[in-house]
Amino acid sequence: MNAVLQGFRRIEKERYAAFAALAILSILSAILSPFFLQPQNLLNIVRQVSYTGIIALGMTFVIVSGGIDLSVGSMAAFVGSLAVITLNASVNAGLPEWVAVAAAVVCAVLVGVACGLANGVLVTKGRIAPFIVTLGTMALFRSLSLYMGNAGEFRSESMVFGELGSSAPLGVPLPAFILIGLAGALSFVFTRTRYGRYVRAVGSNARVARYSAIDVDTTRLLAYALVGLMVGVSAVLIAMRFNSVGSSTVGINYELDAIAAVIIGGTSMAGGRGTVWGTVVGAITLGVINNMLNMVGISPYLQGTVKGLVIIGAVFIQRQRQ
Repeated sequence: MNAVLQGFRRIEKERYAAFAALAILSILSAILSPFFLQPQNLLNIVRQVSYTGIIALGMTFVIVSGGIDLSVGSMAAFVGSLAVITLNASVNAGLPEWVAVAAAVVCAVLVGVACGLANGVLVTKGRIAPFIVTLGTMALFRSLSLYMGNAGEFRSESMVFGELGSSAPLGVPLPAFILIGLAGALSFVFTRTRYGRYVRAVGSNARVARYSAIDVDTTRLLAYALVGLMVGVSAVLIAMRFNSVGSSTVGINYELDAIAAVIIGGTSMAGGRGTVWGTVVGAITLGVINNMLNMVGISPYLQGTVKGLVIIGAVFIQRQRQ
């Protein structure tokens, strides 16, 4: 009985550790810079983390199921490029701008899901390690983007498209609204549906899950499709913000940010355990760290060092707890 109670206490501590870390970092940032708590600065942080945060929501399902996806950054560039191409083709065909924008969004979502399914099929049916599969598709998607754009950028020919990217309903950036909405929906799926239970079971012990009549391959395949869907949403939002997509710049280090957000949020790299809202907090925590480093005058080139140390530290702490 005591062991069970201790287990529950440990789970509760891990669940709220990300929130405590964010609170401490926020207080420290407010002390170091009087500009941190200004509304515009906070809105900038939320906007910046929304794009990788949306991808991290899907990454949560992949990691909890026992996988990994290193291709999300390159996939975002590839999907965003095709979305802008579809947008411009629709505009040049004489379609109304809102129809062209809708076509671009649908294209991004469908291509994102297709790319995610391709990764999932190679992992589940091809029996190739997720690290190897997504490392290969990371190079593939980036190469295709560079080829299509001749290493340049795809510029939108629709003003409506760019205006949507800069919109802020009720003063809050549109990507932040979408991040919270998707987090709420996926949190419900993760905690309240049979699929969410299957994801956790497969990540905890795939063999036992298979003996329990759970379709392990389908569960993992849907997780990769889901992260592809999230990449599609994020890619079209990025394209809207800049009204263009840089084939060589969009998505750089997104996989690092997404994985870091998931780990900081309390998801175990070994699979089987995690929270969607913890991932959101992890993404915001990364944004606060980057913002704090900029405000105190530390070189932006050192931000990758901080992220790397955070990932290593979080995984080390998880291993010690296990």
